[in-house]
Amino acid sequence: MEGPPLAARIRGEVADEVRDLGELRLVTLQVGEDPASTIYLRRKHEAAQEAGIASDDRKLAESISEEELLAIVAELNADEAVDGILIQLPLPSHLDEARVIRAIDPLKDVDGLHPFNAGQLYLGRPTIVPATPLGIMALLAEHRVPLEGAEAVVIGRSDIVGKPIAHLLLQANATVTICHSRTADLARYTLEADVLVVAVGSPEVVTPDMVKQNSAVVDVGINRTEGGLVGDVAPDAADVAALITPVPGGVGPMTIAMLLRNTVKAARYRRGLLAFPQA
Repeated sequence: MEGPPLAARIRGEVADEVRDLGELRLVTLQVGEDPASTIYLRRKHEAAQEAGIASDDRKLAESISEEELLAIVAELNADEAVDGILIQLPLPSHLDEARVIRAIDPLKDVDGLHPFNAGQLYLGRPTIVPATPLGIMALLAEHRVPLEGAEAVVIGRSDIVGKPIAHLLLQANATVTICHSRTADLARYTLEADVLVVAVGSPEVVTPDMVKQNSAVVDVGINRTEGGLVGDVAPDAADVAALITPVPGGVGPMTIAMLLRNTVKAARYRRGLLAFPQA
């Protein structure tokens, strides 16, 4: 399940929507200079600009105070020209990450992490949903992976991938099991999975003998090792699974494409062109 072809198509659809909507603006805030985050943000901005979305990448000193950061967020919330706000995580330890996320206008929260958006997803009314889980669902749909009645196992319980993808799979009528670092006998669960989503950030934690024959495997992990970039799933799992996402070239391009789609969605909500989902 390669990400680039589908991601390119989605970016093209976003560009068409942007032309219809008029000018859109995305602002990202990066506190400190983490090299990996800088590279990832650059890719986001390049994709945004290709789609016709004006983007502003603001670099902030690692020593910034929480009140200073909150003041910047408040300013962006009040700016009617700003459609989306993204704060690159993680933040330095002296900043209260949860408080900063709560400060973002939920309708500009293109990461989908504000408690309002998380609550909407929990209630089955997805409004703005984290981009990586949306990308996973789009890949599964593109490859016609049956979800209704399927056994789905998610390894990882993060707020940005594990929990939201579990909710999306549940809402697609899959039977969902969430596993994590404290799960005993992990293979007992993974071997039952028709759909396996692995998002733990641990190199090759899932080996081929842990994968169900002819299943669909989504590897969200991207880990830097001496041998290069590897996922959370051993590459040989491709010999067992019917479908698997490559690393790199799987989920990553989809995340960026869905972030752009979230920016358009945020603009539509704020302009009254899209109604809130109802249960």
